[in-house]
Amino acid sequence: MQAIIFIGIPGSGKSTFYKKHFFDTHMRISMDLLNTRNKELKLMAYARAVQQKVVIDNTNPTISERKRYIDWFKEKKYDVIAYFFEPDFERSLHWNNQRMGKKRVTEVGIKSVFKKLERPTLTEGFDRLYTVIFNAKTGFKIIENS
Repeated sequence: MQAIIFIGIPGSGKSTFYKKHFFDTHMRISMDLLNTRNKELKLMAYARAVQQKVVIDNTNPTISERKRYIDWFKEKKYDVIAYFFEPDFERSLHWNNQRMGKKRVTEVGIKSVFKKLERPTLTEGFDRLYTVIFNAKTGFKIIENS
C-alpha cells in the first residue's frame, strides 16, 4: 500500500496536483475537508483497515508534523512517499487570491507556513521523495530526489 504526503505552502497547487495525478487511485485526506483531527484519524484508520492508497493533502511544513503520518502508515507496512511543492510565494499568493470564501487563506497564514517550511529528506522515513515544480508553460514537473 501507499501513503503519499504532500508538503507545501497554501496555494502551491497541492490539491490541483492531486486531482490530476491521484484522483482515480488514492483517497484524499485533507484537513480542508475534514476540519478536525478526530475526523482525520477516523478516515486514516478506515483507509489503513481496508488497505486503501491515500494522499495526505495538507501543508505538512515541519518534520514533526510529517512524522506522525510516517509512523502511522509505516506501522502497517505502507510505502510512504513525499511530494514537496517547491515554494513560490508570489505565485501562491496569486493562486490563493483566486479562491473564494473559506478556501482563501490569509496572506499572514501563507507567510506563517512559508517561514516554518522544512525541506523534507529521505532520512525522515520516506521511501521516496519527489520535488514538484510548477512552470506556467509546461505545468507540473516532477523530479525524483535520491
